[in-house]
Amino acid sequence: MKSAEIHTSKGVMKVSFYHADAPGTVANFIKLSEEGFYDGLSFHRVIPDFVIQGGCPFSKQPGSAKAGTGGPGYEIPCELDGENQYHDRGVLSMAHAGRNTGGSQFFVCHSRKNTAHLDRQHTCFGKVVEGLEVIDQIRAGDLIEKIVVVE
Repeated sequence: MKSAEIHTSKGVMKVSFYHADAPGTVANFIKLSEEGFYDGLSFHRVIPDFVIQGGCPFSKQPGSAKAGTGGPGYEIPCELDGENQYHDRGVLSMAHAGRNTGGSQFFVCHSRKNTAHLDRQHTCFGKVVEGLEVIDQIRAGDLIEKIVVVE
């Protein structure tokens, strides 16, 4: 089973994927990561005690009004029926602009308190298992230096 390391300007978050619950979303994230899609993008949306969000290609341009509106050029379906579709601290979930419109943007949850309403609305596809403290240190504009997929 593959896992990932999200290298940021504030530290590394090690991620375990939900291969059984969200195989298509996991495969898409791994593909984009291995292609270097996320390298140099920023966390363009940071809401304390809610989420940190990244993965928009327009976030490479600091201060771009388009940050948060881009994707990989295609959309993927939501996968909402698995057992791990609960937004808790450290969970990675696919952002979207409506059901089945996700692609590259993802968010990491700060806590369950303000994210429970997202359950079965956004695809949970992994969880930070090491480096949880990094989530709290990320600020808007902090970089995703690279994402390393580990066998």
